[in-house]
Amino acid sequence: MSSYQDRITLSTSGHRDMHDLTEPVTRIVRASGIQTGLAHVHNVGSTGAVGTIEFEPGLQQDLPERFDALFPPGEDYAHEQRWQDGNGHSHLQATTLGPSITVPVGDGEPILGTWQQIFHLEADVKPRERTVVVTVQA
Repeated sequence: MSSYQDRITLSTSGHRDMHDLTEPVTRIVRASGIQTGLAHVHNVGSTGAVGTIEFEPGLQQDLPERFDALFPPGEDYAHEQRWQDGNGHSHLQATTLGPSITVPVGDGEPILGTWQQIFHLEADVKPRERTVVVTVQA
């Protein structure tokens, strides 16, 4: 089994910031030389998440808004009682969405639908420097 790994570095503006990772993930898959396999995309950290979505302005607004409705900022979470860092909701949002996804690779490209892009969502309350690890395996 052959594999290849690289990293994407993101600077986020804080809570609700979304980045389209499709192009950098595609570059890494192409650089791997692997024609058929899997690309695993993983956010390093407990308050950022990765997924797929139609990366357009409406959904870039809707997804974070719905997560804020599900896990509202400012609630009295047990995490807040312990750490007083204001990001209990951030951990819950990121955990619910998940830190990673796996995308099939075919003909040396990620296999995605026409309106399907890979994204990163920042759930933390402050700007962060994020590392996303992409591992491609045959």
